[in-house]
Amino acid sequence: MNRRMVLYVLCLIMRVEAVLLVPPLVIALVQREEMAAFGFLVAIAALLGASLLTLLKKPRKKVFYAREGFIIVALAWFVVSVFGALPFWVSGAIPNFIDSLFETVSGFTTTGASILTDVEAVPMSLLYWRSFTHWLGGMGVLVFVLAIMPLAKNSGNTMHILRAESPGPQVDKLVPRMHNSAKILYAIYVGMTLLQIVLLLAGGMPVFESVTTAFGTAGTGGFSVLNDSMASFSPYLQSVVTVFMVLFGINFNIFFLVIMREYYKILRNEELWVYLGLLFGSIILITINVLPMFASVGESFHHAAFQVASIMTTTGFATVDFNMWPQLSRTILVILMVLGACAGSTGGGIKTARVVLLGKSFVRDVRKLLRPRSVALIKMNDRTVEEDTVRGVHSYLTAYILIALISVLLISINNFSLETTVTSVVSCMNNIGPGLDLVGPMGNYAAFSGFSKLVLSADMLIGRLEIFPMLMLLVPATWKAR
Repeated sequence: MNRRMVLYVLCLIMRVEAVLLVPPLVIALVQREEMAAFGFLVAIAALLGASLLTLLKKPRKKVFYAREGFIIVALAWFVVSVFGALPFWVSGAIPNFIDSLFETVSGFTTTGASILTDVEAVPMSLLYWRSFTHWLGGMGVLVFVLAIMPLAKNSGNTMHILRAESPGPQVDKLVPRMHNSAKILYAIYVGMTLLQIVLLLAGGMPVFESVTTAFGTAGTGGFSVLNDSMASFSPYLQSVVTVFMVLFGINFNIFFLVIMREYYKILRNEELWVYLGLLFGSIILITINVLPMFASVGESFHHAAFQVASIMTTTGFATVDFNMWPQLSRTILVILMVLGACAGSTGGGIKTARVVLLGKSFVRDVRKLLRPRSVALIKMNDRTVEEDTVRGVHSYLTAYILIALISVLLISINNFSLETTVTSVVSCMNNIGPGLDLVGPMGNYAAFSGFSKLVLSADMLIGRLEIFPMLMLLVPATWKAR
């Protein structure tokens, strides 16, 4: 393994994070939040100090392969989370470091699970940083670095990193050079975020709330700067957020195809239509189910659409306490937690693409029972899916179930209700935030023990990086020299 190159990239990421901490530092100085400003200064100094390691060991070869790509991604997310937690801890806004780490991991992984009981009491600069971690983590910390600077002359390096960090069963290039693909992805991401900010401002939302809400929506994270999430905003503002949550849950390749006017490829995209079908089908069912709880069909549809979009895209915003909804509606929402959004989006969950592939694989296997000698290929979007990809989906699902079961067992030590225990793990592994019962949309994770918060933090990282990059850290062979 090219250890020096791994260290080089990690130090580069630390320097980038130090720069990204400057805007909240400026906000802290302007707002005269002395302790918060001190916390940001400590974090910046620690990042710059640690990044000096590259001066001691410069890489001889700047080429690396899949193994290094997975390791860089896994370690990078851990590093940015640890250093990103320092402002919360040093400032005293979150006195316990494990709580600070939980909040920061939740931010970068776009989970939105929080231990804060009074969000509005937190200094503005820290709330900005808290929401900004969503925006950075949504597209991917490493994708951001790739977008602003190539890591090496070899374009294969960037492909290994993008493949390890991007959600979904496979990664496609938008253009031949991966560095340019990262730029295009971020251009679309920034453009959509700015458009949402403009529409929120047009609806009368204050500037700070518009920016942080757009960060939370774009990253499908769900951190709000208000205690009631989105409940106190107008129906117009809630509707804007609903639409953008749905949009950010779509594979970003679709938006690239729209720009290129290749509409025929969009019409043939099976994942997109399954995603929209599940979304609108769930909205209709929940609208009917919760109709007695609201004054009109329109109001019922409005809140059902918001919550379905929020849960399926794993954003986690809330307009009402869906913990009080009928069992059918809550069950649908839990199922949507697991299914998640599209591959290549900022959303979490298993991903619609994997669900489609699993369904096609199941049908093929049943047919082969009837005709054992037949050769049946799995196709998606008019393209044959390689057997390695299909096996990867099955391996992912197996690992997903095993990790979820182990996590539920470990979290059960807290002796909370089964609903709380299971949905907290499902919510964190799928990067959603709210669950049911104690961790419902109006609850939080403050009551969990420090050990449970570490387990759930690991679940958030495992879910965001889709299991394998994190598991590779535990395999001894990963660290052997070539």
